Formats: sequence, structure tokens, C-alpha cells
Amino acid sequence: MDHLLHGGDYNPDQWLNYPEILTRDIKMMKEANINTVSLGIFAWSALEPTEGNYQFDWLDEAFDRIEAIHGNVILATPSGAKPAWLAKKYPEVLRTNEYDQKLHYGERHNHCFTSPRYREAVQRLDKKLAERYGQRKSLILWHISNELGGECHCDLCQSAFRQWLRTRYQTLDALNNAWYTSFWSHHFDAWDEIHSPSPLGDTTLSGLNADWRRFVTAQTIDFFEGEKTAIRAASPTVPITTNFMADGPDLMPFHGLDYAEFAKHVDIVSWDCYPQWADPAVSDAQLGAKIGMINDYFRGLKQQNFLIMESTPSLVNWHPVNRAKRPGQHFLSSMQLLAHGSDSVLYFQIRQSRGAAEKFHGAVIAQDGSNNNRVFTEVSAVGDALTKLTGLIGVNRPRAKVALLYDQQNQWNLDDTQAYSQQSKQYWQTLQKHYTYFWQHDIPVDILPPDADLSTYLLVIDLMHYSLPIEQKTKLEAYVQDGGTLIGSYLSGLTDETDLAYLGDSPLAKLYGIQRNEIDTLYPQQQNSLRFETRTYPVHDYAEVVRPTTAESIASFEQDFYAGHPALTVNKFGEGHAYYLAGRSTSDFLEAFYPPLLNKLKISGSQVISPLLTVSVQTRDSSEGPVSFIMNFSAAPVDIDLLQAGVDLLTGHQLTAGKQQLAGYGVIILQCVF
Repeated sequence: MDHLLHGGDYNPDQWLNYPEILTRDIKMMKEANINTVSLGIFAWSALEPTEGNYQFDWLDEAFDRIEAIHGNVILATPSGAKPAWLAKKYPEVLRTNEYDQKLHYGERHNHCFTSPRYREAVQRLDKKLAERYGQRKSLILWHISNELGGECHCDLCQSAFRQWLRTRYQTLDALNNAWYTSFWSHHFDAWDEIHSPSPLGDTTLSGLNADWRRFVTAQTIDFFEGEKTAIRAASPTVPITTNFMADGPDLMPFHGLDYAEFAKHVDIVSWDCYPQWADPAVSDAQLGAKIGMINDYFRGLKQQNFLIMESTPSLVNWHPVNRAKRPGQHFLSSMQLLAHGSDSVLYFQIRQSRGAAEKFHGAVIAQDGSNNNRVFTEVSAVGDALTKLTGLIGVNRPRAKVALLYDQQNQWNLDDTQAYSQQSKQYWQTLQKHYTYFWQHDIPVDILPPDADLSTYLLVIDLMHYSLPIEQKTKLEAYVQDGGTLIGSYLSGLTDETDLAYLGDSPLAKLYGIQRNEIDTLYPQQQNSLRFETRTYPVHDYAEVVRPTTAESIASFEQDFYAGHPALTVNKFGEGHAYYLAGRSTSDFLEAFYPPLLNKLKISGSQVISPLLTVSVQTRDSSEGPVSFIMNFSAAPVDIDLLQAGVDLLTGHQLTAGKQQLAGYGVIILQCVF
């Protein structure tokens, strides 16, 4: 590519009766500096209105129109939403829910990933699309389905699940041992006695629950691979992706799939970014840290730049409150995506729908078709900015010196286990608190899956690793043994990957040099405290009573029966050090704990400005050298102390070192002068 991607989802199949609108849309795309359009998402009924009756004329015309303005096409397969004739003729393709109810036709992703008939129909259409469009000069990317997710509990899926378990465990004895089926007389004597977790049956075996989630990921990937194979036959060189998701106001990775596994099967990671901007309960800076972290998570899946496949130029239609972005927030949010490693700013949607569920979701072109509004103007400004940042193309964001580990399967098991407090486990949110410290101090962090290479990192943070496979424990030991610095915490190393509790000492006991004696779960209104250096800090939610074996205590609890016991330890292990946080404390504690440790490790923040809490600095490499994105996550202007001179790539202005004013939601993209 010779440019960053700007554009998004476009659905001409919804406007075939309005040719004048389709003509005007192309002119407005050019005016908005849009260079990339995603076509074909959920368009199956327009492509194959009856079985075997393929209608490609409208899609041919869409390609022609986009190529006429020198645009790119991302072509989606339409498997996320099937036509009515398919469900009527082959009812087995409909999904069965966890209550064993066959769902009626409607919605999207209401299909069985296992169904041979569904796979055949999907792959037949995929092959037709690849043969017709796979060599078009404008085609830059294949987009499999859309936001894959959900699960099916039909008989076909039960059989597939049992076969997956046979492959994993080989014998029923091995499965019974891993799932601890002696509990409540759950022993299985035949494979066909096993059923997926259901409110109507068994959800008490946490090993069963964990393996079902792994199977759902594996089966979804297998379905995806079937589509890939159908496309590759006629379009072998065009890369393939599917768009991942984030959940809820905390922007957690989508709970239903293990993206660390899925990412191994895509050529490029892409994801759909929908933070809740303009929520008065969350400051812009707090939201900025959350967005930064989830972007760093998706970049970390393959340690390479990614694509934003969907975002909104204004509002969405499915948040609890669907508030529009404030003036300037769209430009800021778009630049932040680039700063953390995206090579695109793409939207859902380009043309706003006229009817159905998403008709009031934000769009580049609203239903009035006007270009005389704030949203269209701000989208055009983003597109113009992207044309000035061509030096970023093809250059990956550099690796950080700090890594934060996130394990989706650990999330599943920790959430599922009946212990501690269901409300305060907060695995992702705990990682977020630590990440925010680094974000506020302009220190880059890589969010990594558990199987990533750790050897290049000076500091690795692995918190609340409740469900810890032995091979992960061995990997952490090797990292510290070779001179790395590791930070771990409470609720770590309690069970294996099937949620079977370890006997005796935790497998992490030797690494951290401690023995865990008890875990104390506090009620929301309760607090303990810890003493670190000369100050006292609150402890809430969790505290562990630990006894040092080879570790040194460097902070201690002040209250309750474990007053005086270690709250923070450090253990010399080989050439490195392992720190253990035995209690959950506050951001104030992290502000005291991290600076001396980072100073010792020679890890520092940005050398571009003096740190400010509302201003984030993220650095990306470019063909001309490092580029620093200086971003104000506040509606109020701020004075920054620029430590280096350079050129603002957005304005072309030369900036000298010293005081500069950064506008509310303002961005400077600084190419430093050396």
C-alpha cells in the first residue's frame, strides 16, 4: 500500500432502488478523502437470492465505481447472515441455543458452524466471489464473515465436541481425571454421555466449561479456515482477515473466543473499536488509557500493525446511552488508533441505513445525504491527515521494553470458578490499572498472549494468573533465570488449564520464593492497608497471607490477623528478580512502587514532552525516523513543555523546544529534528 486506509463498510445492496444515491455516494466519498470501501458484508440475499441463482451485476458496478476514484476494496464473505431460503430448505443450518431450542430464522450469526450443509453453501458462494473478484486490481483484502461469535448446541455440535475431546484426551480415564468427575458422581463411562454445558444440565464441572469454550474457539476457527480455503484457490495472494471485537465499557477482549489462538489464522489482525466517548462518569484521559490498552492487545497478538475495521464517526445505536462524540474527539480518537499501530481508520458505516436495527448508527453520510454538517467535515479532516502520514506505511510500531500478559483461557476459568467474589475478580480491569500507570507516564507497553516470546523485555507483568499451565510456569522461570524482572500477584498459580487445583505448594512458589497460606476476600466496604517505604496505602478486595522462603519482604500488611505479614516481596532467582504483590492496592501505591523499579531497569518515558496526566505520547517508527503522537485527552487546552524541536506533520509547522499550547482534544504529530 502507498497510503493509510480511510473509509469503511458500504452497502450498495441496500440502495439498489436508489441509483441517484449510489452515484452521489461515490462523489461524497471522494470529497471525504475516502480511499477504501468494505463491500459484501451480510449481502448473501443480494448475491444469491435463490439457491444457485447468483447476481453479481450490482457488485460489479460497485467495484467499477470505486476503481473510478482510484479506491481500494475490502471484500467480505457474506456468511454472517444467511438468506431465508437457506434456512427454510435446510433447517439444520439454524443454531440451537443452550436451552436446546432450535432458533427461528432471523438476526445474524444464527447458524451452526458445524453444519455440513451450511459450510457447503458458504464455501460455494465464497469460491464464486474469489473467481470473479480475486484478481481485481482494487481488491486489497478479504474479510471473512463479520464479528464471528456465538455457539451452537445442536446434535451436530455435540458430536463434534465429543470428537474434539477424544483428540484432546485420548481416553475417558484421562478426561475424568482432568475434569474431576468424582465430584457429585459425574463420572463418564461413554463419550456420548458428555453434553455441552447447559442451564438444563451440567455446569458444575469447571473443566467441562473450560473445554467447551476451547472447542467453540476451535470450531469457529475451523469454519473460518473452510472459508479461507475456498478463497485461496482462486485468490492466493490477497491477504485474509476477520474483524475481532471488544466487550463493554472497559473494552475487554471479546469473551466468547480466544483471540490469541484465532490470530494465528489471520494474515492481519483487524478489530472493531467502539468506546463510550462523552460519558461523564469516565474522564477522557481514563477512556484514552482503556482504548490504548485494547489497541496494544490487538497489536500484541501478532506483534505487528493491525487494522481498525470499524469505528464510528459520531455515535452508535447500541450503547446504554448513544451520545455523539464532542467536536474534536473524532480526530483525536482516530489519531490515537494510528499512534498505537493501526494502519487504517475505517467506519461502520459510510452510508446510513434507512431502516431496521442500525438505521440510527452513526455514518459518514447521514440519511439526509448532506455534506454540510460537523461529522462529514471532521471525517474529511481525518482523511486529509492520513494523506500527510505516508511515512508510517509499512513500518511496524517498535517493541516496548515492558510486557503485560493477558490469558483469555485464564479469564474464562477465573470467571467460572465459584470462589472469592464474583463482583471483584476483575482480571482485565486489574491489568488496566497497571497499564494506566505506564500510559500516564508515556511508557509503551506490549500486551501479549501467554505463549509470546518474552526474551526482549526488561519487565514482564503477569497478574492474577489463576489458571496456570505448567509450561507457562516453566517459561516464566526461564525468563527470570536469564535476567528478566517479573511482577506477579495474588490469585496466581492456583489451578491448571482444566481448572484442577494444584496439590501442595503453588507451582510458582519457588519462582517467587514464598509459600501461600491463606487468601482473604474482603467485602466492598472493607479495607486493610500496607506499609511501603514511608507511607501507608489502602488494600481492598484481596489479600494473601504468604510466608517468605527465599524472598525478601519489602512491604507489609498493617491490619487484621496477618498484620506484619508481607504484602510485597522480591525474590532473587537466577540472574533476575521476581516481585509478588500479595494484596490489591490503589493507583497511588503503583505511583510509589514503579518509579524506583523502572529507574533501576533504565526504563523511561517519552523524551518529547514533560509528562502530563491528560496528555499521552505514543511513538511509531516511520520511513523518516520516529514519529511522536502528542495527544490531549481533555476538552481544555494545556501548556506542554516540548523537549525536542521538530516538524508537526499535520500542519507542516516547525516547532521549537519549549512551551507550546495544545488545544483541547488537540494532536501534534512530531517528526523530531536531530
